[in-house]
Amino acid sequence: MERLINPARVAALAGALLSALLFDGGLHPAAAAPVASSTEALISPPPPGPSTTARHPRVYLFRGALGPIFSRGMDSLTERLEEAGITASVNEFTICRLIAAQAIHEYREDPEPIVLIGHSMGGLCAVIFAEILEGEGIRADLVVAIDPAHATNDVPLNVDRFINIFLSRSVLGGGDVKPKPGFRGHYASFDLSQHDEVSHINIEKMETVQQQLVTKVLQLATSRAEGDTVPIRYVVPAKAPVDLWDSGTSVFARPGDSLQSIATAYHVPLWSVTQVNKGAERTPLVPGERVIVPRHLEPVVEVSEPVPPKH
Repeated sequence: MERLINPARVAALAGALLSALLFDGGLHPAAAAPVASSTEALISPPPPGPSTTARHPRVYLFRGALGPIFSRGMDSLTERLEEAGITASVNEFTICRLIAAQAIHEYREDPEPIVLIGHSMGGLCAVIFAEILEGEGIRADLVVAIDPAHATNDVPLNVDRFINIFLSRSVLGGGDVKPKPGFRGHYASFDLSQHDEVSHINIEKMETVQQQLVTKVLQLATSRAEGDTVPIRYVVPAKAPVDLWDSGTSVFARPGDSLQSIATAYHVPLWSVTQVNKGAERTPLVPGERVIVPRHLEPVVEVSEPVPPKH
């Protein structure tokens, strides 16, 4: 099947659909909704108190161009989410603004965490959806773009957690989505271009990625990570497992520490530490030197962070 694809024809169709999504004001009245210039008035559900029930995320998933053929992984991910007891729906990216308007209405009636996940043009839709929410003063708890279109905008400031999984050399996707200046949420970017087994039409079908995304949605009810949030960007080495960290955090080298010892202490591969700490390959590190380590908001294994030296 993959060899029958004509990238040029599919790209042309995607471009036409993109124009319809971005510039056809007749798609839905919400298309004209203004986008807020700041996040000062963003609305979030009240923090859960002792008697507050668990939060129940609503997940909105979007297929890409020719979605019923090439984005079927979004359907299987929707099924996984529903099997885990999560409210989820999958749609074509062409009705992005219509679904956003419905989501805003649902949120006003019952404010629960909002999760947006999209493949290809659906990834572009997920970011547009988040921008519409920003214009309404509503936060997006998690946004995931899976090999989004190149035209995808930067991550808006109302997003709490953003994950981009993409192929930098992809013709049909390849969107290297970055956060807007002033972004304070958790941000992680994973370029899988060195994984020859991954293509634009199977990246959203990766079982390990789907399983991790379901886990992250389930964690939204309890995740309250503390400390700094450092954006991380990775080119995942060939054959290395795809571990979807949420962001980076700062640790401080102790006497005798090296990047290898820190990677071992925090249960992360050495490449994940060397890529984001360029120039720190020397051994040993200077005591007190800041080192960025990738993290999950709810790690499987808890470790004791090195204590910064007293000045």
